[in-house]
Amino acid sequence: MKLLVERTNEKAIMPFKAHEDDAGMDLFSIEEITINPMERKLIHTGIKIQLPKNTEAQIRPRSGLALKNGITVLNTPGTIDEGYRGEIGVILINLSDKKFKVEEGMKIAQMVIKPILSLDVEEVFELTETRRGQCGFGSTGILHK
Repeated sequence: MKLLVERTNEKAIMPFKAHEDDAGMDLFSIEEITINPMERKLIHTGIKIQLPKNTEAQIRPRSGLALKNGITVLNTPGTIDEGYRGEIGVILINLSDKKFKVEEGMKIAQMVIKPILSLDVEEVFELTETRRGQCGFGSTGILHK
């Protein structure tokens, strides 16, 4: 399978995996921009993609930016549908109390290509019972002793 990539800007860096067995490919900024505390900005990558059939691209945060700087992808994972042909933009948010400077060529996110399933939706009047049932949102506890 191939991911087809078109550069829309001469500053664009092609996405690539830092290590052969990584799940995600790094995405890079083509601009310099400052994100103030609790502010969100759309960061341009200067690339468009054509995904293989029955796949999606998920845009995910970089753990180092999140831990060291409080910078994350706002709508994580962001979804790029197979039919989208526009430029990939990444919505970053600064959750820290300090300004953060995105620099040209900086790794800003990672892109993971995932298969998608096509499903038929069927309305039913009752679902099967499970041991867990409707228990959710912390129902299994938060501490481990």
